[in-house]
Amino acid sequence: MRQKVVIIGCTGSIGEQALDVVRQHPDRFQVVGLAAGRRGERLAELAREFAPQVVGVGSEHSYPALRRLLPGMEMVAGEEGLAWMAALPAADTVLVAVTGVVGILPTLAALQAGKRVALANKETLVAAGDLVMRLAAERQALLLPVDSEHSAIFQCLEGEEEYVRQLWLTASGGPFRDLGPEELRRVTPEMALQHPTWNMGPKITIDSATLMNKGLEVIEAHHLFGVEYDQIAVVIHPRSIVHSLVEFVDGAFIGHLGVPDMRIPIQYALSYPERWPAPAPRLDLTALGSLDFYAPDLERFPALALAYAAGRRGGTLPAVMNAANEEAVQAFLQGRLGFTDIAERVAAVMDRHRVVDHPDLAQVRAADAEARELFRSLGAK
Repeated sequence: MRQKVVIIGCTGSIGEQALDVVRQHPDRFQVVGLAAGRRGERLAELAREFAPQVVGVGSEHSYPALRRLLPGMEMVAGEEGLAWMAALPAADTVLVAVTGVVGILPTLAALQAGKRVALANKETLVAAGDLVMRLAAERQALLLPVDSEHSAIFQCLEGEEEYVRQLWLTASGGPFRDLGPEELRRVTPEMALQHPTWNMGPKITIDSATLMNKGLEVIEAHHLFGVEYDQIAVVIHPRSIVHSLVEFVDGAFIGHLGVPDMRIPIQYALSYPERWPAPAPRLDLTALGSLDFYAPDLERFPALALAYAAGRRGGTLPAVMNAANEEAVQAFLQGRLGFTDIAERVAAVMDRHRVVDHPDLAQVRAADAEARELFRSLGAK
């Protein structure tokens, strides 16, 4: 029997690659729901190809145009519509692949409905990790990471969680790992969007360049694997071949290696606990040469330190940091903020926030909104 899948964020980088996985295994998958943020024409193309039961669009302004493109198809819109789709009775698995805090409600709705959730949305665990993991445990719902680093750790940990000494998250270091402070100040959006090893959307590509992406992953790892922040280390690995490692108490390291192709962790999250042939190149060990690792430079890339600080403080601070970073990245992409100003502006917003401990969802969302308003009040170019 085919696995029935809902993909929320189907027109983004992860969503498109997930659909490529589905195309490779038509006998194993049936797409029952497709949702996107604003790219209505591409969403309509995919809906015609996969014929889902329901289509969703995050932007309610895009709904009328999509309705004209897909007459007669069941359709939902807005945040509540995406949450309704995530709990679709027909669905077995929900892939949450949208960018930003818009992923929180669909993730919670899918877990509440007892769905298997493949999570590719970092902001959900960063902003609301305690709420998400508590609900997953209460509903005994399976939450599988799609990020290559967390997928790697998940696979390396299998059955040996109690023996962990340290998690090692690898980072490519982005395109600017060798630049000095003055050169970093001159980085443009066009330069920052050229990631050396991964094909990703613009927001995550900029986060990779600042190392904020790795900071978000540190917070995610804390929630996903239940380890303290002192047990999560980041190491720069420019080749992006070792996707992360687990160090055990006896001194052994277990690492996950593979070509930098997101279809591998996407497929693993959908096929778990099985492994299927993947539509990705094979890793040729004889052609690798050396695998180098370096410590991150927190002075040149302070965003990583900000994320550690937010995670350790907890409460609403990670949500505030995430919201400020989203705003800063958007401002940078629009030419209103410099590259090195991103972390500085995020730090300024964090410094002004009064943290709420043990927040509920309403308080998380309020902190997110407050951080965005504060960011805008600080001004940009």
